[in-house]
Amino acid sequence: MEGKAEATQTVTPGASPEQKRYGAVLDVAMKIGLLTLVVAFVLYLIGIPKPHVPVDEVSANWGMKVGDYLEKAQIEKGWSWTSNLGQSDFLTFAPIAFLASITVICYLTILPIFFKRKDFIYGGLVILEVLVLVLAASGVLPSGGH
Repeated sequence: MEGKAEATQTVTPGASPEQKRYGAVLDVAMKIGLLTLVVAFVLYLIGIPKPHVPVDEVSANWGMKVGDYLEKAQIEKGWSWTSNLGQSDFLTFAPIAFLASITVICYLTILPIFFKRKDFIYGGLVILEVLVLVLAASGVLPSGGH
């Protein structure tokens, strides 16, 4: 009976080195991003530093189209928010941008593993993926968001 039970069990291989590194970096980066997002949001709620748009005025703008809101609040499109990080409502964008960039960070940490193994195909694919993600986030390509 034991022999039959053993024959039906499947063997699951362990994670590869790049999977382990990707997962470890993802875990740490996600926790850092979440913690900084919570801190930035609390700072925004208490008004330290002063926000560009006061908290009590935010809900009045929820129904507006993005273009109308940006014009009313005198905010430029795209990455211009980076020049306003001294204001608490824009400060909350930094952790969000960090969280959005975690995939790129994880890819860059596994790239040396592929090249050390002389796995140039996967290394090249990682480089291409990073380039596509960075290019898409840069706003260089025309899209509806920028």
